[in-house]
Amino acid sequence: MLFVRHPKRLYPRWGGIGEGGVPCMLELFAFVARHGRYALACGLLAGFLLPDIAQMLRPFLPQMILFLLFLTAFRIGAKATLEGLRNSLGALKVALIFQLVLPLMALAVFIPLGLSDTTFAIVIVLMLAAPSVTATPNITLLLGHDPEPAFRLLIVGTAILPLTIIPIFWLSSGLGHLADAVAAAIKLLVAIWCVVLLSFALRRVTFPTLNTRYSDALDGFTSLVLAIVVIGLMSAVGPALQTSPLVVLQWVLVAVVANMGLQLVAFLILRKLGWGTVAVPFAVVAGNRNFALFLIALPEATTDPLLIFLGCYQVPMYLTALVMRRIFNAPNSSGRIN
Repeated sequence: MLFVRHPKRLYPRWGGIGEGGVPCMLELFAFVARHGRYALACGLLAGFLLPDIAQMLRPFLPQMILFLLFLTAFRIGAKATLEGLRNSLGALKVALIFQLVLPLMALAVFIPLGLSDTTFAIVIVLMLAAPSVTATPNITLLLGHDPEPAFRLLIVGTAILPLTIIPIFWLSSGLGHLADAVAAAIKLLVAIWCVVLLSFALRRVTFPTLNTRYSDALDGFTSLVLAIVVIGLMSAVGPALQTSPLVVLQWVLVAVVANMGLQLVAFLILRKLGWGTVAVPFAVVAGNRNFALFLIALPEATTDPLLIFLGCYQVPMYLTALVMRRIFNAPNSSGRIN
């Protein structure tokens, strides 16, 4: 990386951009960061209106999601993460409640009613058993709160996933084979740690201290990546919307109630317990889970409706920064940390 001088700052010069290009790009990304909530909403709308592009992006979803994790880890840095993990007992307790206690409570309701093998029950149990999606730190940032607690819960929750899913899959016959789920969880864990360690190393070499100008630009760039990712996640919704719009509407309602309902309940309980500093990031994690991981272990007969729900699930997830902001009472109106 080369550097070009500016009257007040030193900017990195990327090949092909030129001396005047980098400051302009930084300002552009900073502008997107100030309006990141609307960028996500636009991406969500594009997922509905551009089904061909959604299908084109679908094969690259794993890589794009890992890239989002890379950007998040790069912004937070190893130092802040390690400081948070030193006091991660609270995050571990919350992760166990989210990923073990809640799905067991759901099964305790569904099994006696004979509903445990229904698509609705499978969707709810899978969502509750899953760890945080990689985008929760980014969403927390757009809400104007510290993303580090959400990132900490993402790491802790993913680390314990191979253990927490064992009783869930053992008790529910509709969730497929336990061995497949454990293998998928371990694969995800390895991928996440490789990406996180790489981002930490690159951050240490390039930007040991990330100033406000660059952190704002990074936030804006991340918002753009999030907007692109959601288009791919909506790949199953477009075709279903044309053939069965009522079914899509029903799944959207289920997704909204499950996602935002969990966020609201978690936020109120955490705040009541005096966990005000982490109430918002932990509440965002409560409703936004990476249940797509388990699709590999499910019977083929349930795959299609679950894919539709996965797309519908993006609606409340990507509207969280807009809808939940007033409820969470974020400290500033820009959607970013000052």
